[in-house]
Amino acid sequence: MSGPLTGLRVIDAGTRISAPFCAGLLGELGAEVIKVEQPGTGDFMREIGPFAEGADGPSSLFWAVEGRGRRSVTIDLRADDGRELFRALAATADVVCENFRPGTMERWGIGPSDLDPSLVTVRISAFGQDGPNALRPGLDRLGIGYGGLLHLTGDPDRPPVRPGVTTSDYLTGTFAANAALAALYRRDAGPNATGVGAVVDACLYGAVLRILEWTIAGYDRLGVIRQREGNRLSTSAPLDNYPTADGTFVCLVAGSDANFARLCRAMDRPELIADPRFARLADRAAAADEINDIVADWTVTLTAAQVEAVAIAHDVPVAVAYTAADIVADGHMAARGDLITVEDHALGPVRQQAPFPRFVGEDRTVPSGAPRLGEHTDQVLRDLLGLDDERLADLRSREVI
Repeated sequence: MSGPLTGLRVIDAGTRISAPFCAGLLGELGAEVIKVEQPGTGDFMREIGPFAEGADGPSSLFWAVEGRGRRSVTIDLRADDGRELFRALAATADVVCENFRPGTMERWGIGPSDLDPSLVTVRISAFGQDGPNALRPGLDRLGIGYGGLLHLTGDPDRPPVRPGVTTSDYLTGTFAANAALAALYRRDAGPNATGVGAVVDACLYGAVLRILEWTIAGYDRLGVIRQREGNRLSTSAPLDNYPTADGTFVCLVAGSDANFARLCRAMDRPELIADPRFARLADRAAAADEINDIVADWTVTLTAAQVEAVAIAHDVPVAVAYTAADIVADGHMAARGDLITVEDHALGPVRQQAPFPRFVGEDRTVPSGAPRLGEHTDQVLRDLLGLDDERLADLRSREVI
């Protein structure tokens, strides 16, 4: 791939989602990404379903998406020779991404202080590199729980509900990629370039904490402990995911006076505009159940497509709750190139999300398919480190690679 980061090299030493996603984002901007995996087993994402039948047997579709755009090199980081290889590879790179438990890289002698100071090292963990909880294990669910999002997600009279995707992993990977770019700019750009890298400390709960809107400020100044509100908001109405005649849901956002008036006209209920119960946003919020029920009684008489068409005609913000089938069939997404087909080494062509965002006026690049485990070991170690066949054979015989 080519792009703004062409010429940069990223070592992906992570597993599962957060650190590899950070590396993958940099790769989709043009950086070369080399994934270092444990010989014999590789990234855990290779073992997570769903699976489709491929050239080598069942192959993970999760891995097909999250493993794309990089080369796979197998190195045992627990072996002395493996750590030597890693240090040598890192010396050729600009960024290293890892998400081991804090202290692991140091015990192996490949922590930031053991590597070139010009490197940008992205360190992702559940609770951060320091503090009382640093050594606790943790995965995505702990990030959304400890970070405060899980408590806010779901209906007020029901237990918390996790978001539908691994939110804290992806958020943390995104924030970390942003920080890595800032560190690279400071290292390399202009007359004030330092030439010195940085260590990015990104934790799963921290990314979630950062997006909590007014939650902390509200508690600090008002003593308010924010609670679950379901699909509605206590400060705005009408707003909900409304049922339709064909069994799907449509989101309508009509809290402002202008949008409320448009929605009333779309429903052929112009008299509601002058109704004192709904005169202002605060009034509508106070009567949220009443106005939302009125809207729901209208939407349930129409199909989702009909609600969408009427809303669009009246300039009301609207979106159908899309399924994967809806996304694949959508003409707008097709026109913008939001989906691409990646040639996976095991599965063949796989439709999936395109790199995001895009640069206006530039062609959208298509990442290479997710590699087989160790597919590029010999090539990378030969090209970057100058290892010959005899040395590679020796390392392989001792299961270092």
